[in-house]
Amino acid sequence: MKFETQAIHSGQDPDPLTGAVVPPIYQTSTYKQDGVGGTRGGYEYSRSGNPTRKALEECLAALENGAAAFAFASGMAAEDCLLRTLCRPGDHVLIPADAYGGTFRLFDKVLSRWGVSYETVRQDDLQAVDRAAANRKPKLIWAETPTNPLLSIIDIRALGEVAHGYGALLVTDNTFASPYLQRPLDLGADVVVHSTTKYIGGHSDVVGGALIVKDAAHTADLAFNQNATGGVAGPFDAWLTLRGVKTLAVRMDRHCANATRVAEMLTGHPAVSEVFYPGLSGHPGHELAKAQMRDFGGMVSFRVAAGERAAAEVCGRTRVFILGESLGGVESLIEQPARMTHASASGSPLEVPADLIRLSVGIEDASDLLDDLRQALG
Repeated sequence: MKFETQAIHSGQDPDPLTGAVVPPIYQTSTYKQDGVGGTRGGYEYSRSGNPTRKALEECLAALENGAAAFAFASGMAAEDCLLRTLCRPGDHVLIPADAYGGTFRLFDKVLSRWGVSYETVRQDDLQAVDRAAANRKPKLIWAETPTNPLLSIIDIRALGEVAHGYGALLVTDNTFASPYLQRPLDLGADVVVHSTTKYIGGHSDVVGGALIVKDAAHTADLAFNQNATGGVAGPFDAWLTLRGVKTLAVRMDRHCANATRVAEMLTGHPAVSEVFYPGLSGHPGHELAKAQMRDFGGMVSFRVAAGERAAAEVCGRTRVFILGESLGGVESLIEQPARMTHASASGSPLEVPADLIRLSVGIEDASDLLDDLRQALG
């Protein structure tokens, strides 16, 4: 089946009891057993397994072309479970030089106390990655592409070859692209991470995360830790995320089309000093993005020529773009990463420019979005 068909049908067969087309919300904590240990379908307690969550996991595994998927209460819960499953005290991880602030915080403030060290490296410089990996053999190489918030494009296939050459696994955060635009497992990644809160959910009404693995080697350990640590997706959250998945393809087409028009307008605006969008021919990762992505995504970042204070003022003047964190919803959002989503990276090698604005371009009428940005930029 093609992607659009999988998104609607994978893991979502009509309910065998009633014929309901939409999978039911199994809003239950426990299940009746037919005698001691006599579970029905293996369900005993909803932290350990829930039919609605299972439907979401089967769908996500199909969309990423993976062996198995695991749904969590948030993207950070997914990341934490993965890292505690694959890493041990003393292990080392290479992370992007412009990683998501929450990922950096997890490594810097939480996992470092557990004895897992990290090193930042520009992953668009494969020689730098190779040198870092040769110097200290990493357990994992953690990648984002496009990165958050500077929208760098990383060569997944080449990075996977570097990782595997040193016995490391490649983990790719695919949140910005979604499986509709990019399938990292097909390009050589071993694990895909998502904040399903974003494009997969798509409606800013549910928080969730997911892991999808390329093969079955780590599925038993991940399933054990998912249950043991308990950060699972609840049944209603899983149901809402499944609802969002059904329209992922059509939404992403509109996100990409609108973002392209926004990026092109910003490129010629006198109040803007630099635009970051892989769909622009001048972007250093443009050709690579064309090769490994279906389209260029709905995220656009830009720097305001007049500086940090002017950037904050622009964020406060928009009327259609909503000032807020997160991304990937149908409505357009605007934020100043240095003071919002990436504040935790302040003073670190991952610090972002203070004059940077990040846009999550929604699916509204493009002319309304352009008019709103023009008036905000003055």
